[in-house]
Amino acid sequence: MPSNKLTIGDVEITSLSDGLLSFDLCNFFPSVPEDEWPEEHLNADHGVSFNLACFLIKSDGHTIAVDTGLGPKQTPETPWGNLLDDMKTHGTSPEDVDMVVMTHAHRDHVGWNLVSNDGKYSPTFPNAQYFLGAKDWEACHNPAFMEDRYPNAPECVYPLQDLGVLTLMEDGHQITSEIKTLATPGHSPGHMSLIISSQGHGGLVLGDVLHNTAQIENIDWVSRADIDPTQTRITRREIVDRLEREGIPVAAVHLAAPGFGKIVRENGRRFWQVL
Repeated sequence: MPSNKLTIGDVEITSLSDGLLSFDLCNFFPSVPEDEWPEEHLNADHGVSFNLACFLIKSDGHTIAVDTGLGPKQTPETPWGNLLDDMKTHGTSPEDVDMVVMTHAHRDHVGWNLVSNDGKYSPTFPNAQYFLGAKDWEACHNPAFMEDRYPNAPECVYPLQDLGVLTLMEDGHQITSEIKTLATPGHSPGHMSLIISSQGHGGLVLGDVLHNTAQIENIDWVSRADIDPTQTRITRREIVDRLEREGIPVAAVHLAAPGFGKIVRENGRRFWQVL
């Protein structure tokens, strides 16, 4: 069974999960014919499933949570809402986190940002500064995107600014001396990945540049969640080419837990190698 910890130099990444999302193929990848999907990339229901990872990163004395899932359960049967319990299982509490980095502001990456009590919001991670790409901050206020793309932003993102705990990021923003942002737009305008460089070792924390391992070989397959399909394809090609070329480990938010792997090529075919 793959380990839920990945070490890159002095940086330690623990893979936590808020749960699972599943979709019918035609629902999530409407432009890809169903008969083109190899079974190896599908779940038992012949659909696609996405882990809702939160990567807990230790770097320079900081504890950083990357993405916060979908948030509390709506019913006991809700297949997400597990993040705080998973943190506790791994010996961490919300108070231990001093940075929360959002790869982007879509609903399944910001759900545990805040808690509401009688209409008043407070950070779920009370000692943390929160980080979001500046272009996604703008996008989640755009009426053209809000309802479909950022439906929970008014509850899970906007109040962060009023509380004085939000830092907006640009490409190359230095999170710690070992971690900086890499703009990876397309899925959302301000989508960010994280480059790790420590003790001569490198790695990448990937948001939604990939939703499914099939997209490693089929670069042009886009989902209905990609705001700019053309830019998504450009970004994915650049990132996948780079990851294959550099051979560095990846922490991918939506790939099967724990989401650690490398992109490798064998017999002319590029694929995801689980670590």
